[in-house]
Amino acid sequence: MAEERMLNVGKIVNTHGIRGEVKIWPQTDFPDVRFRTGNRLLAFPPGGGDPVELEIQSVREQSSLYYLKLKGFDNINDVEKFKGWELKVRGEERVPLEEGEYYVQDIVGCAVVTEEGEELGQIADILSPGANDVWIVKRPKGKELLLPVIDDVVLDVDIAAKTVKVRLMEGLL
Repeated sequence: MAEERMLNVGKIVNTHGIRGEVKIWPQTDFPDVRFRTGNRLLAFPPGGGDPVELEIQSVREQSSLYYLKLKGFDNINDVEKFKGWELKVRGEERVPLEEGEYYVQDIVGCAVVTEEGEELGQIADILSPGANDVWIVKRPKGKELLLPVIDDVVLDVDIAAKTVKVRLMEGLL
């Protein structure tokens, strides 16, 4: 199974109690969608290996963590091995986004070009420092460009063509 086609949704950070619950650190903007009774998640062991499909029997949230009871695992000894495992869903299970919202994996790797057609580089990472995201553009020569994700700068995002058209404001280069 190609792991690159998977979306991270959480990590099993510990067990909880003796009845087989696991404590999840969510890594998704949609925990209420991902962690529902009856949902199936793929658990990937740290360091690689074959995933295990898990079904959620029950769920509760407490202090920004999720406690899952997994179907077929009824005591602490059954779930102890899952500590540190990553929980993922298949790419086709994406939650549809609003206009102007993008998944990180769709943005990273996009070519950045000015409205005049000058190639600036590729988006290497995304920062979320506060009011708006900042895309880090790796330039072929010179230092990285920090591109604020605001309407005045980002003119067009074409996910299919993996390109982003921008208008550079004074002082960005």
